[in-house]
Amino acid sequence: MYMNDILKDMQSHLPVQKCIAGGSVQELSDMELLAILLGTGTRTVDVLELASCMVKQFGGLPGIHASGLREMAQRHGVGMKKAIRIHAAFELGRRLLSVQNSSPIIDSPERVWKLLQPEMASLKREEFRVFILNNKNSILKKSTVSVGTVSEALIHPREIFREAIREAGASIVVAHNHPSGVLVPSREDIAATKRIKEAGAIIGIELLDHVIIGQSSYLSMKEAGYL
Repeated sequence: MYMNDILKDMQSHLPVQKCIAGGSVQELSDMELLAILLGTGTRTVDVLELASCMVKQFGGLPGIHASGLREMAQRHGVGMKKAIRIHAAFELGRRLLSVQNSSPIIDSPERVWKLLQPEMASLKREEFRVFILNNKNSILKKSTVSVGTVSEALIHPREIFREAIREAGASIVVAHNHPSGVLVPSREDIAATKRIKEAGAIIGIELLDHVIIGQSSYLSMKEAGYL
């Protein structure tokens, strides 16, 4: 009887049981949400302790999100199936954000950041995106121009404007991420922005802004006075 009481008490503290008892999913901690996705622990470590160890090992949710599938699966008590389940949960969240931010109008650098943050903020290398717009700033096309090293994206105006000309774009907005998290534009960022602006002026497709994408914020080269 005593052992049954202990088991019931342990189960009552599990996150799923909390919700069944009337608690809110929104009130669960990161560790508890991860424990739900894991489902089970091991013979020596319960699921909450396993989730806690993962949060510490990977440095919180951003680290778990950025981890590789097989990297996560190597963790004792996780394995490939649980790793896939966790990555699938993050992907659902990313897709939801993309749907919520699917406005076809680019009316501010914040809109650019909201559209790109779900897919770019956790990238480990710089990538360069281009929004091709019509004369009402509606998006005609979004494309990836280049994938760079950890510290730079290699871009050339001809790569940027090739698609814009094909789509009969009236203007463009370009953006790239800074994996370091530092949003201050580099000398290369400033020089590239100047080249793109000058090339656009020649062919008649205006560069409206160059936005640097971060995890929790952004920098508009236009608002900062570089454009």
